[in-house]
Parts: sequence; C-alpha cells; structure tokens
Amino acid sequence: MRRLFMLVLAALVVLPVSRAAADALPMVTEVEWQPLSAQVKRVVQALEMVGAPLDADRQKAIDAALAMTDEAAAVKSVQQVLDPLCLVGVNINPESRVKVAAGQAPPELLQQGHRVFLVKVHNEAGVTAPLRVSSPNAEPLVKRSTGSPDPKITIKPNEVADRWLDVTTIDSQPLNKTLSGLPLEYRLIELYSRDVGRREAKLVFDVGQGTQDLGFRNEVNLLFHCEPAVEVTLEILDEDGTPTTGHFIIRDEKNRVYPSMARRLAPDFFFHEQIYRHSGESVMLPPGKYTVTYGRGPEYRVLTREITVPDSVSHKESFPLDRWIKMADLGWYSGDHHIHAAGCAHYESPAEGVQPVDMMRHILGEDLNVGCVLSWGPCWYFQKQYFEGKVHELSQPGNLMRYDVEVSGFPSQHCGHLCLLRLSEDDYPGTTRIEEWPSWDLPILKWGKEQGGVVGFSHSGWGLQVPATSLPTYDMPKFDGIGANEYVVDVVHDACDFISSVDTPAIWELNIWYHTLNCGYTCRISGETDFPCIYGDKVGLGRAYVKLPAGEPLDYDRWVMRLKDGASYCGDGLSHLIDFSVNGLGVGEKGDDGRASFLAAKQGESLNIKVKAAALLDDEPVAEIRDKPLDQKPYWHVERARIGDSNKVPVELIVNGHAVARQELVADGTVQELSFDYTPDRSSWVALRIFPTAHTNPVFVEVDGQPIRASKKSAQWCLDAVDVCWQQKVKGIRPEERPAAAAAYDVARKAYAKILAESRED
Repeated sequence: MRRLFMLVLAALVVLPVSRAAADALPMVTEVEWQPLSAQVKRVVQALEMVGAPLDADRQKAIDAALAMTDEAAAVKSVQQVLDPLCLVGVNINPESRVKVAAGQAPPELLQQGHRVFLVKVHNEAGVTAPLRVSSPNAEPLVKRSTGSPDPKITIKPNEVADRWLDVTTIDSQPLNKTLSGLPLEYRLIELYSRDVGRREAKLVFDVGQGTQDLGFRNEVNLLFHCEPAVEVTLEILDEDGTPTTGHFIIRDEKNRVYPSMARRLAPDFFFHEQIYRHSGESVMLPPGKYTVTYGRGPEYRVLTREITVPDSVSHKESFPLDRWIKMADLGWYSGDHHIHAAGCAHYESPAEGVQPVDMMRHILGEDLNVGCVLSWGPCWYFQKQYFEGKVHELSQPGNLMRYDVEVSGFPSQHCGHLCLLRLSEDDYPGTTRIEEWPSWDLPILKWGKEQGGVVGFSHSGWGLQVPATSLPTYDMPKFDGIGANEYVVDVVHDACDFISSVDTPAIWELNIWYHTLNCGYTCRISGETDFPCIYGDKVGLGRAYVKLPAGEPLDYDRWVMRLKDGASYCGDGLSHLIDFSVNGLGVGEKGDDGRASFLAAKQGESLNIKVKAAALLDDEPVAEIRDKPLDQKPYWHVERARIGDSNKVPVELIVNGHAVARQELVADGTVQELSFDYTPDRSSWVALRIFPTAHTNPVFVEVDGQPIRASKKSAQWCLDAVDVCWQQKVKGIRPEERPAAAAAYDVARKAYAKILAESRED
C-alpha cells in the first residue's frame, strides 16, 4: 500500500523540464489553411518587429510552406518550422480547460535582458478570449511610463530571491489581443531575467477564470539557463575625436536585436531597432559575437563592424564616426520642425508620451541642429507643460530643442494640419480646451503670425493625391485630407510662411506649391519628418537646411526667421544644394528693394545660376527603394534620384515649375560647383532640385518690374481648386464660422481670377 502511495505521489510531482526532456509538441490537423496562413504571416512580422526575426533557413522554409498548394501538407510544414521555437504548447480542450506542456525551444534567457518565444496554441474549444500568462516567480509589474515598480504591488523580503522573472504576452499589432478561435495558432511571449545562472520558473496559462485544468496541468516548470550579461561601454567619437552621441543597431549571430525591442523604456523606443547612447554610456550584452551598425544622422556614413564581447564583468568598445559632410561648417544648419513626444507610435507606451530629456537624446543622436517638438491632440494637456516660448534648457550650442504646436486633433484639422513655430503663447485666445479652437485654418494662422510666429502646413501631400508622376500636373486633387488643403486660400491672405515637404509623396506636395508660385505668391518650402507618425524610424529623415549669416552662432529665432525668408533648401540630408544664387543674389538674401530672394532683371538679360552640390549614394543600387512607386515610402530619398546604375544624380534647373536644364552630379560625397545660364522671357521663379531628394527655395526674378504671372494654366488650376476645397471643407466648419470662411474663400477666388487675366499663355 505504501509503495502504491509513493507511485501516485511521484506521478503528481511536477518536475522542472529541460530541453532534453521536452518531447515534440503534438501535430494539429483539421485546420483551415487560409486563416492559419494569415496568422502565421502576422507572427513572422511580429517577430521582426520585436527584433527576433526568423533565421534565413527558417524564413525560407516558411515561405515555401506558404506557397504550397497542398493545404494539409502546408499545415504540417508550418508546424515543423515553428514548433522548435515554442517554449510551451497550450492545449484548450472542448470544455475550455487549459493544460500546458514544455516545448522544444531552449529555455535560455539573458541576465537583465528580454527574450521572445513562441507559444503553440491548440484551441479545441474555439475560445476567443485573451491567452494570459503569469508566474509566481515574476517580479512586480513595472510601470512603462516611468520604468519604476508599481507601488501597489509588494513582495516580502524572503520572496525576493524567487522573484527573478518577468513574463508578458506580446499581443499588439500586427497580432490580435485575443485568440482567433482557430484550432491552431501561435502567440508570442517575452521573458526577462534579473539573475544569471540556472533558475527554475513556473509559467501558468489560462483563458479566463475557471479555465485552469485540474491537477495543475495548466502550469509548467522550466529550468532556465540565464546567460550572464556584460556591461559594454561605448566610446563614441566624432570626426574631430570629441565624444558625441550616436545610434546603434546591435544584433547577435541569430540576428536578434539588443536590447530587446518589445519591452524597451524611454529613451530607447520599442518601435526602433536602434538605440541612442552618449559616449561613455553602456549596454548590457551576453558574451558572444555581434554585428553593430552605427552612425549619427545623414551627414555621417553608416558603418558596420563585428565586435566580440568577452566573458567578463565589463568591456569597452570604441566607435569612431565617419562624417562625409559637415553642413554647419559651411554655414547651413539642419532642422526638423515636426517631431512629437506623444501620439502615434507613442500611444500605448508610455501613455502620456516621453520626456524632453528623451527627445533631446534623439536630436543629438541624429545631429539635428534644430529640433522642434510639437505638442498636439494626443496628450496635449500633459505635453503642453513643456512649452515655454523659448529654447529648452537641455539645448546645447550646436543642437537646439524647442517645444511648439501642431494643430492636429483640433476642430480645424480637416482643413489641414498646421505647424506653428516660435510662438509666445500656445492657447488660442479665449480657449481652455482643444474643442474651443476655430474649425478652419485662417484664423489660427493669422493668430500665430500676429504673435511673431512662423507658420505653415504639415505633411502637405495628404488630400492632394494626383495620378501624375511628373511635374507640373494639372490633375485636380480631391482636397479631402489633412495636408496643405486650405493652403490654396490661405496663401492669398499672406497667412502662410511655408509649406512642408519630404514626409509625403513629392508630386503631391510640390504641385500645389508650384502652381501658387506661378501665380506670384512667395510661400517657402521646408522639410520635416512627422516623427513618429508618418516616419517612426528616426527624427530628421526630412530636414530643412537654413543658411545663417557668416560668423553668427546658431540661434533658434534667427534660424526660424531665415526659414521664413527662404534662405534654405529641404531634403533627406543625403543630397545638398548649397549657396544657390542667381546673378550673385543668394537665396534668402535681400535684393535692392529689401525683399528676400527678389532679383530685378531686364528683358533679354541672361541669368547665371550657381550652386555647390553634393550627394552620397551607396556603391550599389538599392532596388527596394529605387523601384518603389513615388507614393510609397521613403517618399524622398537620394536612391530614387540615381541615374540608371551609375553613381550619379541629376541636378535640374527649375523655371516656373519646368525643368529647363540639367547637369549630372557624381554622388560620392564631395562638394562640386555647378553653373547654369538661362534667359527668361517673362518674370519667373527659379530654383534647383535633385528629384526627389532635395529642393531649394526660389529666387524670384522680376523682369522689367513685372510681377510673376507665369502660367494661365496654373492660375486656372488654383481658381478651380478653391471651389473644390470649399466643397470638401464647408461641412466641417461650424455654422457660425461659415460666413467668415466663405468671405475668405471669395477673396481667394477674386485674386486668382485677376491673376488669370494677367497671366501669360503657357
């Protein structure tokens, strides 16, 4: 009897499972292939997004399985590929009871680091509740907004040694937060280890209260090997040998990204592969070999090298940066005036956005001379506390940060999002809530300018989609988006200083600007990123380069006012059009009558156009960028400008929206002087571009004192556009504001009608 009792007791004891003891998970059949294949694709995408992609052989096997026509064989093949990556298998029986078995994935963790594993779910009950995981070995939950433990959760001192683990499910996009109800699917979990060495942990799974199986079969005990982490100090040296800040992508031999992306806390963003470190700071890595890709914004070459981290307590690696051009030494200072510290990729984590110190790190890490952090609808009431009407105290002499406003998530957003810079007050007069702001753009733009601000439209192309692939085009957009839609009216009222570009398709952005320039309006162009909404990759992917007077230090007010005067060009930072001038008048410089960029000329007078140009292409063409349609990201990129398979790009002379001359530039990073000669037959605006990677602001050439009336077609386009825009926007304007809006639109109609009558035939 005692022997029988001991056998029963032994059967009830749940022993920790090592990899060697784990059997292959049962094969699941009778699965509909189409929804399973879709779920598998999302799992593969999710693994990439959290920095734990499939290795090349496994990805090839998955691709082969997804291409199979034999559905039963495909279901089996997918399981053969993914099951070895599963830490556990979860079975939900027809009564919704959960039981768990150890999988084949090696139970290996990283000290003070995160590892991602798959979970195989055999869902016989078709449950659509969330799959939950917990552990008595888990540390108290951490608040992701602060990185500190939740004070509501406490543990006793004698429990500390056992609370070495953190475990969580990964169920954000592209995955669903709940199970699909399919008989088979795969989920992701992430484990964090505080300790080093062998540690046992219990993982507990359920799909809701009462679903735990009898006999503790919804639990599994696993014996983990927690690899030691080495504190690797990064020495980051600028081109002159001084310590600086850089960005780093660190991958191990299995192509996993470090630190794990899924559970990063600011200043490391979970939607980035890269991290930013100041020289002397560190990262925790287990011993082994790594591939490190590093740099510091587009003025630096992207470098890659291998490092080996020894089995030691600490280690140091030095990373000299390689700058191919230094625009600040040439008097041109970069800026991105559309950066967010909350919203979009920031929505869920952290909930109220990130702090100024985090944004400053990213501005330094991409070597932005000016970074404008714009508070907007999401987290407006929290983030606006950082607005001071001046440069932030964290700014450095060569890298400035200032908080301002994007009018987005406000009642007027349907007319176009607005970028308001250099404000002294961030609340519209008479308002305390967003909902009280005007429901159309012109009053806001005028208010911004009245307080000395510099104002314009953000992500201009949205709502201005056209099918054309070249400029100019007379296709009429729908004016149904949040870009520079009401710009066609506001520019008539001299209420718009700039129109933003680089973060939407170039044709859509530039076309409306070209048409208004042809009508004699002088709004300037600028560059922005809209981080992390349109582009979450990095700040400064879209930039404006502004020329400051020789010998004057970087100053925010001066930079913004020169942007307003058009002493600038915009682009991706991988190509440059420096010191553009017409007959010796530099862009943004004042002509004889005191107006910036205006040149007086006589009929028949030849214009001499000069520029110093530079660009940097990879040695080999990058087809995945070059061959994309213009309406797919990256919208502006030097690779798109490559001439054939050469290392050259075209520099085009643009007169009244048309390319009238072109020269080829060797894109090897050297600065080269180019010159064009052109004789206009009418008053014209003149600019240079490398399409679609860089564009200057214009010089306005008035022949015999006549205003620019370059194109009847453009004037007619603008006149028609006012009506199209009104039909789209009127329904979103409050009834009490419609009379004033209608009057403003009518002023624009009359102005374009007059310009049409004065304009030359094309």
